[in-house]
Amino acid sequence: MGLLVALHVLAAMVWVGGMFFAYVVLRAAAGPLEPALRLALWHRVFGRFFPWVWASIVLLLVSGYGMLLQYFGGFAGAPLHIHVMQAMGLVMMLLFLHLFFVPWRRFGRAVAGNAMAEAAKQLDQIRRIVAVNLVLGLLTVIVGSSGRYW
Repeated sequence: MGLLVALHVLAAMVWVGGMFFAYVVLRAAAGPLEPALRLALWHRVFGRFFPWVWASIVLLLVSGYGMLLQYFGGFAGAPLHIHVMQAMGLVMMLLFLHLFFVPWRRFGRAVAGNAMAEAAKQLDQIRRIVAVNLVLGLLTVIVGSSGRYW
């Protein structure tokens, strides 16, 4: 059980912490760059971050459902905060799937084709999804860490 908890927390930290860094720190630091440089930077950053998100999603699902089955004996034995955490996590995963397969792909094609206006448009869509997912991620961490005390 300890390993499952550790993997679950680590995966959540990587994903949510990465979004926090990208949205709060890197976004502000990259803002003054020339558009072509800024868009190329974001393309490289997301290209390196998204494999970690995929790995985090796999670890979150495996460890989360492993704990659910091992510790609570299934869905029926789980308290409310576990169901809330699961629901918010699944919404986050669906948002990431949309982000990855729609605006991220369009963004990559636009950057490769030097279509900076289109790339900026897609980056703005990515930014909005990351903002929503960041809020959901922070709330999920709060629910997961405090829920047993409700």
